[in-house]
Amino acid sequence: MEWRPVALDTLLPEDHRARAVWQYVEGLDLTPLYEPIRATESQAGRPATDPKLLLALWLYATVDGVGSARALARLCEDHVAYQWLCGGVPMNPHTLADFRTAHVAYLDTLLTHSVAVLMAEGLVELTRVAQDGVRVRASAGAASFRRRPTLERCLAEAETHVQALRRELEADPAATSQRQRAAQARAARERAARVADALAQLSALEAKKPAAEKAQARASTTDPDARVMKMADGGFRPAYNIQLATDTTTQLIVGVEVSNLGSDRGQLAPMVAQIEARHQQPPGAMLVDGGFATFDDIEAVSPRTTVYAPVSRPKDPTRDPYAPRPGDSAAVAAWRQRMGTAEAQAIYKERAATAECVNAQARNRGLRQLLVRGLAKVRAVALWYALAHNLARTLTLRTALAAA
Repeated sequence: MEWRPVALDTLLPEDHRARAVWQYVEGLDLTPLYEPIRATESQAGRPATDPKLLLALWLYATVDGVGSARALARLCEDHVAYQWLCGGVPMNPHTLADFRTAHVAYLDTLLTHSVAVLMAEGLVELTRVAQDGVRVRASAGAASFRRRPTLERCLAEAETHVQALRRELEADPAATSQRQRAAQARAARERAARVADALAQLSALEAKKPAAEKAQARASTTDPDARVMKMADGGFRPAYNIQLATDTTTQLIVGVEVSNLGSDRGQLAPMVAQIEARHQQPPGAMLVDGGFATFDDIEAVSPRTTVYAPVSRPKDPTRDPYAPRPGDSAAVAAWRQRMGTAEAQAIYKERAATAECVNAQARNRGLRQLLVRGLAKVRAVALWYALAHNLARTLTLRTALAAA
């Protein structure tokens, strides 16, 4: 055995992607992340982990296909690239997990910024945007979905457990250690809150069912926001519907939304509104599949945005599917006629090469099953994937521009 001095900086190649991630983070305004920190030079307290470091770690981890805080913490000890980012200092997985979902508003702002920079350079024009939804398996298990009688019993048991822990603490404060008592009480309160949330959401689920089927409505005790959806393989599992809107020219993600609806119906107009709010201009055209093409949405986005979506085949084989029908609005009639042209059909082919390609890349980076629960946290994870994708695409675009 022998001891050798090692410099982490010499172990990481100059063109390594981790260096590009760090350079990107150094150029960001992190004021919103620093403001909540109370321990500063002028105020005593335990030093906080630098948000710049946490942001860089999660961005690089997402690009690298790592979605677990514990896996990321292990890599900070074992992998040179992660060691370089955190300076060889081990990271706490709880700190990493909390940071990942705690700053949704800031991540949303970063997504807008990542596109705005390239729009200012003329690389992104939002001429055509392709939208597609990807259903991602939720953390909740299928067995966690319960009907109202079972949920009410679970809530009663959870509240009884909370009261029992409180009585135990009052009767004998030294019965368990302070940390154990705090952990047990917190877990009991969180379970009671989740079951209460499931009961609250069950009423809305029951309202959507026919009177004869109301008793069959179920909600999850572990993730009340999750819903059972039909997945790509034809099976039904608890999941979330993540909507991604992608510029067809650059394949940059320009809009992100998360819902617990199992269908894409009604998702087009809100995404167009989001893109316009983010980038101060609506997309010139939206390319979507047939699941998005509702008459209400087509009317809502016209005439500012042209919709390219397949027209459903009529039951009567002799009827021209592209001919306007009685009762069609002007926007719907124009959409039917437009999709009957060879030019529109050629444009529509860009959707599969853009939206489905981006969804596949997200899958390859690990967006297959969520490890967080709740719509807000799932949206945070979706934004991390969008930011990581845009960072990778920006590096590719800049490299191609420099070589041209």
